[in-house]
Amino acid sequence: MLDALFSRHKLILLVFALVVGFFAWHSRSFEINASADTLISEDNRDFIESQKVNQKFSPEEFLIIAYSPKDGDIFSKQSLQNIAEISAKIQKINRVKSVRSVMNVPLLSKAGQGLSADMDPNDFTQSKLQLPAAELRSLFKDHPIYDGLLINHEQTATGIQILFKSNIILQNLDADILAIQAKRLEGPLSKEDKAELKRLKAKAAPLEKALRETRNQEIESLRSIIKDYSDEADLYLGGVHVLGYQLINIIQNDLSVFGSAIALVICLLVFAVFRRFSWVFITVVCCASNLLITVGAFGFLGLKATVISSNFISLQLILSLAIVIHLIVQYREDAEANPDLEQRDLVLRALKNKIAPCFFAGFTTSLGFASLLLSKIEPVMAFGWMMIVAMAVTILCTLLLFPALLLLFPRGKNSHENSILLKPVGALQNGCIKHGSATIIISILFFAASVFGSLQLDVENSFINYFSDDTEVHKELSFIDKEFGGSTPLDIIYTPPEEPRPDKNLVLRAKDVQNVQRIQKALGEFEAMGTRLSVLNFTQLAKQINNNKPLTEYELTAIYWTLDKSIREDLLNSFFIEPPAQLRISARIKDSTENLDRGAMLADIHKKIQALGISADSYQLSNLFVLYQAMLEQLFTSQILTLGAVFIALGIAFCVIFRSLKIAAIAIVPNIISAIAVLGFMGWLRIPLDFMTMTIAAIAMGIAVDDTIHYTHRYLQELKNNSAERAIERSHHSVGYALIYTSVIIAIGFALLGFSDFVPSVLFGLLTGLAIIIALVADLTLLPVLLHKFVRGSIHDHAATQDEMSK
Repeated sequence: MLDALFSRHKLILLVFALVVGFFAWHSRSFEINASADTLISEDNRDFIESQKVNQKFSPEEFLIIAYSPKDGDIFSKQSLQNIAEISAKIQKINRVKSVRSVMNVPLLSKAGQGLSADMDPNDFTQSKLQLPAAELRSLFKDHPIYDGLLINHEQTATGIQILFKSNIILQNLDADILAIQAKRLEGPLSKEDKAELKRLKAKAAPLEKALRETRNQEIESLRSIIKDYSDEADLYLGGVHVLGYQLINIIQNDLSVFGSAIALVICLLVFAVFRRFSWVFITVVCCASNLLITVGAFGFLGLKATVISSNFISLQLILSLAIVIHLIVQYREDAEANPDLEQRDLVLRALKNKIAPCFFAGFTTSLGFASLLLSKIEPVMAFGWMMIVAMAVTILCTLLLFPALLLLFPRGKNSHENSILLKPVGALQNGCIKHGSATIIISILFFAASVFGSLQLDVENSFINYFSDDTEVHKELSFIDKEFGGSTPLDIIYTPPEEPRPDKNLVLRAKDVQNVQRIQKALGEFEAMGTRLSVLNFTQLAKQINNNKPLTEYELTAIYWTLDKSIREDLLNSFFIEPPAQLRISARIKDSTENLDRGAMLADIHKKIQALGISADSYQLSNLFVLYQAMLEQLFTSQILTLGAVFIALGIAFCVIFRSLKIAAIAIVPNIISAIAVLGFMGWLRIPLDFMTMTIAAIAMGIAVDDTIHYTHRYLQELKNNSAERAIERSHHSVGYALIYTSVIIAIGFALLGFSDFVPSVLFGLLTGLAIIIALVADLTLLPVLLHKFVRGSIHDHAATQDEMSK
């Protein structure tokens, strides 16, 4: 069959050229969506509840620009003029609803007794009043609403808050989608609901894409506007969508800069090892074709990469390169052993020798990535599926494309130069035979240390710490976080017990406000707690307007209805709804707080609220701070539990592949060690498990599985006609070279990511390189020792096994 197939190798290359061209065209549609909500599973109960809260209170989408004048005076004439100019320019952006700053927010305390239903709030802004700097400082000092929101507490920086118009069509679609998703809280969805949910999501997808693109353009416009004022002030742009924009830019930049650097290094190393430009050409064409087909397929299907799954490109490069190098080494070995074979027969011989281990390696690698499907976290599961698809494309395309390309070239010299590696490989081989017991003891100690280290693992989700301290992005996010009330939103929804009201016209009851005040005070005891806004801030403002005299429930209601409708909506309607009465405290967590333990903080918040006598069913915590932490804890638990399940699945796969329970048990050992070792290393160095580092265990398994299968397959093949000692020697000096070439080239390539400004990329590169080296060492030391000790027998013991594998 292979003979007939590759007799038309030029036709295969033509078909490949057309297929790659087709998918390359569609790769333009592939996008990375790094917005914060892509890290949240839509089927998660906490997510659905959080969305329901947002739908009830309808908080407005906003960004903030922090303005810190270089002369230190935010109320100077120049600063106020600049703020007014910046605000006017921003207001011209199409989707901007309003711009709030110290120049245009109503200073209601100046209204005095002038509050009435027909008052114009604009009459009490700085733009109209033109108050002196000293009075402005006094008015904004400890302001119930503006302090920490529009001006930092030290009054050294002021904020320009930009609010955006909602897309009503998308808003309605999201409401319909949420209504169906909410049914999941009571049970599985019906077939009709699933179909309707799919239809609604398909209808919303182009609107969401257009909105993301619009947001990115808006951020670029804002950066262009504030750039003109950089000589007079330090300006910082912040907000959830700014973070997504920064993530996309940095990820794309890393993919282009470091992707190109890695590709260049790989080409240089492949040439340095194999000394032929043809090998570099074949390697580049195979790897590039696999990537273009996979990326194009995702673009064609409308699948997006998140921050988590953006690494699939790097990983597919690993997998493609590994297969190509194994095929090159096999071809060179066969060429040296068979000097009289024609090129076509030689290529087919190499392919036949490697097709079985390559296929099985791909299958078991997919099992390793399938561990991500067991996490029950949607973006993590999506990454698992993407890697399974990428693995299938890699195996199929490489096994077809490599021999077809190689047949374009004449047979090279019969050389198999490994002089540099001859001594180290020989030393490893002798160590396996002569010092097997010591190798096993060292491996056990190393594994024990890794297990202990993995027990020190913790989960964290600090987005600010995703960027190096000396980068502009980190400085920008950190400044906003510290000076303007935090980065990560946390909502506390308080539902008062239903009691009869003495007067149905009362908007707020004093008892409810008092409970909110107690909760808000308890929250303020946390060092990491930033800005907190609720109806309490409204009542404090009302007290300020009333010459600092407390107001009764009836006076509060009177002031509420006296205020202009727009002010009521801004100050109260996002924090209070009825019926039934629910009060929202909008808080933000300072992400940059040193040694912040987010899980412990959430637990302490629950304790403090319940210690106030407020029952657990009377309040609810929601929004991103809760969602991220809950998902990370779920991830941590699921990863630990599913690792065991994946090892069992790999063990079963090895049993099927090698037709031997004993060999399967031996082959699984290096995979367990490499996966646990990386987790242990993270634990010892206090590298937290987060949305990026969580995939390292699956990656380690995927890499180790490849090497294990290739080495075990070769050992059993050599054992047909040689002693166990000779089988190890021949395996080390054949497939051993391929393992070293692959591991060293990939490890060096990924080490380049250590120069990235994006900390997750740094950790991904270095930890992946570590996983590769650990897998290499385990497969060239412990694996052969175990095979030598327990799989010896006569030279014909495993012939049947190998015959089956070859089929």
